[in-house]
Order: sequence, then C-alpha cells, then structure tokens
Amino acid sequence: MPQTVFVLNGPNLNLLGTREPGIYGASTLADVEALCRETCAQHGLGLEFRQSNHEGELVDWIHEAGRLHAAGQLAAVVLNAGAYTHTSVALLDAVKGTGVPLVELHISNVHAREAFRHHSYLSAAARSVLCGFGVDGYRLAIEGVARWK
Repeated sequence: MPQTVFVLNGPNLNLLGTREPGIYGASTLADVEALCRETCAQHGLGLEFRQSNHEGELVDWIHEAGRLHAAGQLAAVVLNAGAYTHTSVALLDAVKGTGVPLVELHISNVHAREAFRHHSYLSAAARSVLCGFGVDGYRLAIEGVARWK
C-alpha cells in the first residue's frame, strides 16, 4: 500500500482561477488537483486532496492524517492554509500534536505582499516552506516529499 500525501487547501482556494489571477494565476483548484494526482502517481504515492473554508474541518483532516502517520501510511501533509497561515494557532497545535511531516505552501510570495502575510504560525512546525512558485509549488512540494523517503 503506497503512502499517502494529504494536500489540504484552506479558505478561498476554491476561487482559484478567478480570484486575483494576477497574484494566483489562471489555474483552477481542479487543475491543481490534477497536477497533484499526476505527480503523486509518478512517485508511487497516494493522494487525498481537499479544500475547506472552515478552520475546524482543516484541523479534523490534520488529525486524520496524524492517525495515518502513526500507522506508517502517511508520507506528509502539504498545507496551503490560505489566510489561516497568519491567524491559526489551532492549525499549528494540530500539526504539533499529531507530528505529521508538514510542507507549508503558498502560491504567491507572501513576503513580497502585505506585512500581515509575513508571519506564519505554521512555519514553526513545518519541515519545509514553499512560496512564490505559483501552482507549480504543489508539484515541487510532492517531489520534495518523495525524496524524504
């Protein structure tokens, strides 16, 4: 049974392709999922791809990933937490509490944007942080996870 990568997407990522395309590009979330599926398949990894606008649901999914991690069935969580990156101690606590290997992902370069986007609660618990590669960052994150094995 292949290890699984959880790719979790936070608030407003369902609007990819129409929300500020100058910042986030023209690819839709369905395009991102297809890219992730293809990349996981190339590396013999399973994929759980999800999006929610609700913080508690993201926390629950990290807990679920933690159970797979404890059973040796999880490769990593790739998390684009959107705005929750900058506000959510709950997501940080979920990652720390479960011990899941985390890649923090941002489509844009958050450090070249508004000052409030420069701080991440998640970075303290992340094994890796990627930002500014557009949606191709998802492929890069999965390829990086595949090299962790």
